[in-house]
Amino acid sequence: MASRDDDIISVAELGRRLKGAVEAATSNSWVEGEIASLKRAASGHCYFTLRDEREDASIDCVMYRFQAQRVRRLLEEGARVQLFGRGSFWVPRGRLQFVAERARPAGRGALLEALEKLKQKLAAEGLFDVERKRPLSARPQIIGVVTSGHGAAFEDIRTVAFRRGGVKLVLSPALVQGEAAPNSIVAALDLLEKYSKLDTIIVGRGGGSGEDLMAFNDERVVRRVAACGIPVVSAVGHEIDTTLTDLVADRRAATPSQAAEIAVPDQAAQARELAHCLQRASRALTARLAEDSGTIARLRGRLSDPRFLIAERQQRLDEYNWQLERQISEQIRQGRDTVASRHGRLLARHPARVIAESRATLSPLEARMIASARFSLQAARNQFTQHVAKLEATSPLAVLGRGYAIATDSQGQAVRDAADLSVGAKFELRVRSGSLSATVSEVRPAKVTGEGAG
Repeated sequence: MASRDDDIISVAELGRRLKGAVEAATSNSWVEGEIASLKRAASGHCYFTLRDEREDASIDCVMYRFQAQRVRRLLEEGARVQLFGRGSFWVPRGRLQFVAERARPAGRGALLEALEKLKQKLAAEGLFDVERKRPLSARPQIIGVVTSGHGAAFEDIRTVAFRRGGVKLVLSPALVQGEAAPNSIVAALDLLEKYSKLDTIIVGRGGGSGEDLMAFNDERVVRRVAACGIPVVSAVGHEIDTTLTDLVADRRAATPSQAAEIAVPDQAAQARELAHCLQRASRALTARLAEDSGTIARLRGRLSDPRFLIAERQQRLDEYNWQLERQISEQIRQGRDTVASRHGRLLARHPARVIAESRATLSPLEARMIASARFSLQAARNQFTQHVAKLEATSPLAVLGRGYAIATDSQGQAVRDAADLSVGAKFELRVRSGSLSATVSEVRPAKVTGEGAG
């Protein structure tokens, strides 16, 4: 059992320590491998696995939106790339991952090898020799510029040149990036060289990636700059970027602004003042940089890049979104199963089916009812026939049919005794067919026999 003096930490604290240790051990690393299981989230982040096809090894990777947008075309399933970044520990899931900040094709080494061969070839021809480089005009009047007509490079050159002295600039616009850029730069140089009053030509562009600067490593551009009859100042990219055009030009500038400073000299007083200011600025900047470096180092230890903090929260949100999508899909599936079950039960009780079953049940009952009705009707007919026969047997009309007659007085009462009528009284005699009207002419009382006496 742990004692009170043991250093007991939480799981979250352990995760943070692991995160710090992994990031410290793997910061600023290039890793090469093949992209697999690429997934682009709605937030713009890219999640994938980087595999080592030569060995059984892989690691989960993430490239956050603000970096993935610049290299989107490189992040494809199955692509072999080189990633720059650092390892990290994703605390919420307890897993290692590589946070990529930059990406480049794995074939970049072959491109650099070809560029090195071209460099050696041109150097062997003496194009980079210091002896062939020409000095720039001490008092230039007209300076030609070959760069993009829409980029910031020409604006920087114009701003610096006009501030430093009264010179004229002649722009020969050209493409500075892409497959058509080499021919465009060569054509622009051809056009400027026909302008006989030029003192200096500045060729360049603003900074960019190695791929963006490849037009200035093209053999056609390099040879055209070397053959140019006017001194050339190369201003391609930043200080860290060196192209073959920089090596063959008469002067090389780190930026387009610096190229204007080199091509347009200032007065001696301005130069001395500038030197003095530069010294003061350098000392102040060095001191400030030293102070700021210490401050940044302290703050960096306390707070990492806010963009990564936000991106990590977005990564957690992406996982929540995927979990919610799975739950919704499961609920939809269960709902469909319930609907299907109830639909089956409803079909079993469909009105048409119920009516059909009821008709099937009623059909034999109807036949039985008709048969019973017919039987009852026939029995009633037989009974009626019997009653009619009995009635006819006892009917007075039947007696009349045997030759008897019925006498009725004027009131319609049957005459039962001869004394019921007097002489002259009228009465009717009904026979079998019809009746007779008669008048009593004589009344004869019945004879009394010995049997009837007493």
